[in-house]
This record gives sequence, structure tokens and C-alpha cells, in this order.
Amino acid sequence: RLQESRERLSVCSKLCYAVGGAPYQITGCALGFFLQIYLLDVAQVDAFYASIILFAGRVWDAITDPMVGFFISKTSWTRFGRLMPWIMFSTPFAIISYFLIWFVPDISTGQVMWYLVFYCAFQTLVTCFHVPYSALTMFISREQSERDSATAYRMTVEVLGTVLGTAIQGQIVGKVDTPCVGSPFFFGLTNSSVAMEELNMTHDTGSLTDTRNAYMIAAGVIGGLYILCAFILVLGVRERREASELQSDEPVSFFQGLKLVMNHGPYIKLIAGFLFTSLAFMLLEGNFALFCTYTLGFRNEFQNILLAIMLSATLTIPFWQWFLTRFGKKTAVYVGISSAIPFLIAVVVLDSNLFVTYVVAVAAGISVAAAFLLPWSMLPDVIDDFKLQHPSSHGHEAIFFSFYVFFTKFTAGVSLGISTLSLDFAGYQTRGCSQPGQVNFTLKMLVSAVPVGLILLSLLLFKLYPIDEEKRSKNKKALQDLR
Repeated sequence: RLQESRERLSVCSKLCYAVGGAPYQITGCALGFFLQIYLLDVAQVDAFYASIILFAGRVWDAITDPMVGFFISKTSWTRFGRLMPWIMFSTPFAIISYFLIWFVPDISTGQVMWYLVFYCAFQTLVTCFHVPYSALTMFISREQSERDSATAYRMTVEVLGTVLGTAIQGQIVGKVDTPCVGSPFFFGLTNSSVAMEELNMTHDTGSLTDTRNAYMIAAGVIGGLYILCAFILVLGVRERREASELQSDEPVSFFQGLKLVMNHGPYIKLIAGFLFTSLAFMLLEGNFALFCTYTLGFRNEFQNILLAIMLSATLTIPFWQWFLTRFGKKTAVYVGISSAIPFLIAVVVLDSNLFVTYVVAVAAGISVAAAFLLPWSMLPDVIDDFKLQHPSSHGHEAIFFSFYVFFTKFTAGVSLGISTLSLDFAGYQTRGCSQPGQVNFTLKMLVSAVPVGLILLSLLLFKLYPIDEEKRSKNKKALQDLR
């Protein structure tokens, strides 16, 4: 009891730790929901090249995770810790590159390279923030209950971060009407391209400039929040070296540790399950703005619908924390993630109705909360199980977290690139006020049928995950004895 009392974290420490998760989610949400529609309709990048930017950026983001994990494992302890210096030094450069993503350069050639370079640069720098931050979970306390509690705080703030990202980006950009060009058929078959060009030049130029300025203002506000959250994290959290070390710890090389980690069955099964869950929600996130704008016809409401999803997710995080404590984490996975399926089907099957869409958005947010909370709550249990099986190996927390993120990001990058390319093949019209029927059908598949199939597959894989509540309890006692 005395040991557990010493390991308890104050509410202030948990809050400061949780705030550190907001920058990744704020920027990630803004990019996830708005970058695709920004590249297509504001920067006016061809859909094919937009798919290359999104795919390459995501894949590069995935590759940097294990790279950063490797360098962190080689980093020596300093008076600030081993992880905190990475967070401190990456922040200012990440802000600069993030802002330049939302800037439209006045160049006739090289625009695609501009977005590709700064998108990849930001993904690298935010990885230098997020991988050490994620691994910090194992360095704030040795108690499972305290880490779970801190993770719940973190997930609440991270989902709140997605609300902020959606609200800031959506509300600032939503105040400006992004110009669109009507279908050529509205101008008749003769000289339709000339008529479209005249409409673009005479009626829409000023409005497009306002839209571009709105995106840059939103980027500036989000950049300021990024700096503030990083400052609170560094000042309010103490990285404890002893929190992750056992009495029998001896150094093991990175590649030896990587081999051990990749041969750990529970870790591979957890990755496999959440891999397909992440794919489902990433497809939904990446295409939902286009789906609301064109398929449902809510051009001026999509940012509010996104906000409803994120607010619902934020408010239900405490419920899922109680639920997993009361019924166990595996049960929470089955109930929480599967609850999204009927609503993903309903939003496509039912006729376009704004009220129904809001109801579906609020209900879907409940499942989004579970998808946010559960992976990060279950991963520390896998690391504890690994330590019991390999008591002489330590310092591999960053490997666990970085490769977990690597697999989810890599497949998400592939799926997002393919989805944008699918829209190009379907005949997506840049800045169109409406889209062909094939584009609308493709969007329905990308936000409903494919995510539902991926969720069902992930639930089957979770049946193989071996760490239940009884196993967690045994591991906790065994770790205490080992220490």
C-alpha cells in the first residue's frame, strides 16, 4: 500500500501529461479532415497528384516512427530526461512546416513538390514529438491503475484536441464560401469550357483568395495551441527513469530488442486488431468532408457535422473508461467499436436529411471515443507482459509505441492514397458544385461499406488477443514481485 501510494500521480500531473497529447490530434484532425478537400478545391491540385501527396506523406510519416524510435533508444539520459528533449527541440520547426502546408505558393510549377516537401517535413517533426510522448506513458508511474488513469485523461484531452482541430479549422474556413464551378452541362454544349473559365475568372477569384487566407489564419491559431500545449507538458510532467526499470535490467541492443518485440504474440495480435480499426476510421475521416459536401449536399454544414462527431466522442470518453474498468478492455473493444456499424450503414441508406445526419454523427462519435481510448490503454498491458517474459531486456518502450504507430500509419497512407485515386478514376471535378454519380457512389463506399468490412475483420482478430482481466491482474502482481 505504501508503494502504491508513492506511485500515485496528482491530478495536476495527469492533466499536464494529457495536454501534451493535444498537438498531435489538433493538427492530425485538421489535416485528416481538410487536407484532401484543400488540395483539390483550394490549392487546385489535380486529383492524381493530390493522391500522391497524401499517400507519400502518410507513408513517410509511417517510416519515420521506427526511425525515431531507434534514435530515442540510443539517446542518453539528461537532466530533462531521455524523451523530453525530443519534444522540446522538434516543436518550433514543426510549427513552421505546418503553416507552410496551408500556404498556396505563387509559382506555376513545383506546387506539388511544395506540398509534398512540407507535408513530409511536418510529419517527421510531429513524429519526433509524438513517439517520445507516447512512450512517456511508461515513465510516469509503475502502477497499471495510474497509467490507465493517466491514459484516460490523455484520451479525453486528445479527443478534445480533435474537437478543437475540427472547430478551429472548420469554423474559420466555414465562414468563407469556397467558390465552386457549375457543371458544363448548365452552360450548354457549345463553348462550355470557355463559359466555365469566364465564371472562374470574373466571379470566383476574390472568394478563392479569402478562402486561402482563412486556411492560413486557422493554421496560425493551431500553431499557437501546439506551442502552448508543449510548454505545459515540459513544465508539468516529470520523466521518471526508475518507473520503467526492473531490478534485473541489463542493456540489450536495438535490433535484438526489435526481434524480441516482433516475436511477442500479444503485441502482434493487438497490432493486427487495431490496424483494421484504424483503417476504417481513417477512411471515414479522410473522405467525410467530401461525402457531406457532395453526396449529402451539405456544403455549408459539413464542419458542424464533424464538430458534432468530435464533441460526442469527447463527452463519452469517461463512460468508456468506466466501462473498461467495470467489464474489461476486451469487452469494451467489442461493444465500443462494433457500435459504429449501424450508423455507418444508416448514413448511406437513409435519404439525405440534415437532422438524421446530426443524429448519426452524435451516435458515431460514441464509437470514435472507444477507438481513441482502447489502443493506448491496452498497449501498456502488452509491454508489462513482455517485461515478465524478458526480464533482462529493457528500454524498448519506444519500439513498442513507434512500430504500433508505424503499421497503422502505413496502411492508412495506402488507403488514403487509393481512396483519392479512386475519386480521380471516378471522374472527380475540381471545384465542382456537384459531382458525377460515380463519384458519389465511390464516396459512399469509402465512408460506409469499406469501413464496416474492416471493423468486422478487426473484431474477429481481437478474439485471438490473449490478455484479459485475469491475465492483467496476474501480471501486475508478478511485476511487483520482480521489482
